[in-house]
Amino acid sequence: MIRICRPQGNQSPISLPTKSKEVFWFFVLFFLLADFQFRNPNQEFFTMAAKQEIILYHYSFSPYARRIVWYLNLRQIPYTQCHQPPTMPRPDITAIGTLYRRIPILSIGRSVYNDTRLILQKLETFYPPSPSHPALSSPESGLMEKMFETWTVDAGLFMRASQLIPADMPLLKDEKFQRDREEYTGRSWSREGIERARGEALVDVRGAFERVEGLVLGDGREWNLKGALPPTYISATHFPKVFAWIERFSAAERAAASKLGKPRTIKGPEALEIVSSSDFAEGLHQSQEGEIEDPTGLKLGQEIEVWPIDSGFRNRDRGTLVRLDGEEVVIERVNAKGVVVRVHAPRHGFRVRGVGGEESRL
Repeated sequence: MIRICRPQGNQSPISLPTKSKEVFWFFVLFFLLADFQFRNPNQEFFTMAAKQEIILYHYSFSPYARRIVWYLNLRQIPYTQCHQPPTMPRPDITAIGTLYRRIPILSIGRSVYNDTRLILQKLETFYPPSPSHPALSSPESGLMEKMFETWTVDAGLFMRASQLIPADMPLLKDEKFQRDREEYTGRSWSREGIERARGEALVDVRGAFERVEGLVLGDGREWNLKGALPPTYISATHFPKVFAWIERFSAAERAAASKLGKPRTIKGPEALEIVSSSDFAEGLHQSQEGEIEDPTGLKLGQEIEVWPIDSGFRNRDRGTLVRLDGEEVVIERVNAKGVVVRVHAPRHGFRVRGVGGEESRL
């Protein structure tokens, strides 16, 4: 979670960050603030990653991509962006060495990171708090951050927010987009389907606002750690603290983005060249073959498949297992230039299967 935190060392606390004009974006912002966490940095990781160029693969209206863009702006971490189409196929991403279909994806050198929660965790590790890269939270907030992350992501709150997208949006009239999202989520994205789910979704989202308004911000704190919605149901009048909190975040993020400057934008071929000519962002910290202590029974050096279990599960990455611990799985694959890259995915919410063997939940 983002907050104004106690200064660490000689650094100053920062005021925190986009003014959403439509209701859907108010909730998207509320959801996305989860999981901006502090972790103990590893100097070796910091040194290796800092030498490589960060490339963010995304499209501008992806809520999950905004989560990473906001984080990079707030932490003042320079990055390069490679814009992607909102629907499949995405040949630029396939070329760098992953079939993962969810946006965003982050590459640092020849290390490719999937899932925003893992991306944020890695950036926290690679860029420890400093005057150049101010901290966004403190170690004491970790438990509450994880609880918010579980509530907003695993409990389906964001899925409910997506059901509040106005049915008359031009994008929802695009048959290609509709088919793509149905393949991605496994549920209907027709106008009728969205309208049917709207009532239940509205109840859940209002409940989320009530919890934040009363339980999180009810004691007077300014930050959450110590068009689409009907104004008669969810508005600044009903939830003044939540809407004021979003405004504070928006103002701070705009200021941070202005200070950092616009990212360099590149095309897919240049991104592939950068990835292929770079080193890895981090080491493996495990031997590269043999037994590991993991309930799945998998072995380093074994060929496996990795995929998310909630959405985008038809796109699976297959490669050689080179790291497996309680936090992540790493496989090696060969990209379009014949260069070995490492694809990182979190354990939570993903499944791994030894090719030719039994399935195992990560």
